[in-house]
Amino acid sequence: MYRNLPGPRPGLVLAAVTVAQFVFALDMSVVNVALPAIRADLGFAPLDLSWVVHVYALTFGGLLLLGGRACDLYGRRRLLLLGLAVFGLCSLAGGLAQEPWQLVAARAGQGVGAAAAAPAALAMLTTTFAEGPRRVRALGVWSAANAAGGALGVLAGGLLTEYASWRWVMLVSLPVVATALALLPAGSPAGGPAGGLARVPGAPDARPVRRARPDVLGAVLATAGIGLLVFGVVRTDVRGWGSPATLGTLAAAVALLAAFAVTETRTAAPLLRLGLLRSRWVAGANVLVFLAAAGQFTAFYFVSLYLQQVLGLGAAATGLAFLPFSAGLVAGTVLATRVVAVRTPRAALVPGAVLAAAGLAWFALISPDGGFLTDVLGPSLVTSIGTGLVLAPVAAAATTGVAAREAGTASGLLNSSRQLGGCVGLAALATVAAHRTGGATDPAALNDGYATGLAVTAGLFVLAALVAIAVLPGRRPEAPHPLAPADNRLEGTRS
Repeated sequence: MYRNLPGPRPGLVLAAVTVAQFVFALDMSVVNVALPAIRADLGFAPLDLSWVVHVYALTFGGLLLLGGRACDLYGRRRLLLLGLAVFGLCSLAGGLAQEPWQLVAARAGQGVGAAAAAPAALAMLTTTFAEGPRRVRALGVWSAANAAGGALGVLAGGLLTEYASWRWVMLVSLPVVATALALLPAGSPAGGPAGGLARVPGAPDARPVRRARPDVLGAVLATAGIGLLVFGVVRTDVRGWGSPATLGTLAAAVALLAAFAVTETRTAAPLLRLGLLRSRWVAGANVLVFLAAAGQFTAFYFVSLYLQQVLGLGAAATGLAFLPFSAGLVAGTVLATRVVAVRTPRAALVPGAVLAAAGLAWFALISPDGGFLTDVLGPSLVTSIGTGLVLAPVAAAATTGVAAREAGTASGLLNSSRQLGGCVGLAALATVAAHRTGGATDPAALNDGYATGLAVTAGLFVLAALVAIAVLPGRRPEAPHPLAPADNRLEGTRS
């Protein structure tokens, strides 16, 4: 028998993980508003500018599953420290970039660091706090930081670009990363098979846990498959969904992921144990976060464009207009935490998805002659509260019934689903909006395209509500023993 080594301080673990998640979410949106200024300063070609955003999505999304498994094998604190350090150094390099390729390389490095640190952060949280009200509250704080970082990134990007320099959208991450790094050594357990487990005195047959051999082939296939999938999707803005290049890339991605699935059934130490997906909690939560991320990313995109290209607001004013959205996300997260503390995640997910769908349907009524108070404020509050009710419990659902030894894998899988949902949803619905406008650039035509995209986005949250009702169980399973055999960890949660 084994138990966790004494010494972890849950409060500091929560603080470090929350700060880390905030900076990863911030970086997803802080650069977008600064793209015109970046192009003018560094001399990006029009078609190359999108790589400032796309390369981060490519490396982050492609390596998340590998990062999740690595933190199970080599230690969660180790991966979190390494990932944060890489992220911070690359943020500094991006802020100092003098050539387009230097900024693109720095953004790629940020994605690599985030892919290592993000699943380690969530896994550290779920293994520090046992299933129950304390974990729900901790995940609520983590979710609030994630939501606030994404929404405040738009505000920070606008203010920094307009009143300082675009370089500060990269450098603003440094003090946040430094804070997380300062908190980690003092308050976090090492975790992973290499550390964090000790022999219980007097326990029979107590032997050290042997580190599993890395699944190299699975890692190559998963990383290449997810990377190609993200690459094919994000380049649809240039080549289109029906082009031979897009179809060929997506077909190759599907083939690689199919080969990965076959490989995982034949290896003794898989990168992703496919039995994990037989859990209704894990499978349902990943589908839900895919749909919710697609809706959230797309809503941010269309509302930001509506404010700037239809209503004519500047970068700073656009950022300020997102403050109610940020407040609503935090409010929804707090409310969800209270609901899930006494009931199952489904009790918050279903009404949250319905509320978000209603808010987006309201958003779809935007008009070229509208304004912030009449067309943006009300829908922002309704949509954001609903989105907070969805995103806060989904992490709890995705880790329900998962043993500590697979916490990193489950966290990496959840983050991969979130990233893929955002990329695929945004690319698909941007195409829908562009098709609606028919190439016109006048405010009325753009408004029509954005309204259509927001209406379709509302449908994603309706689908999320149906998935939550149909897939997620109505009661929690018993928490597994941390070292329970892999095949028995999710007993009672399968379909």
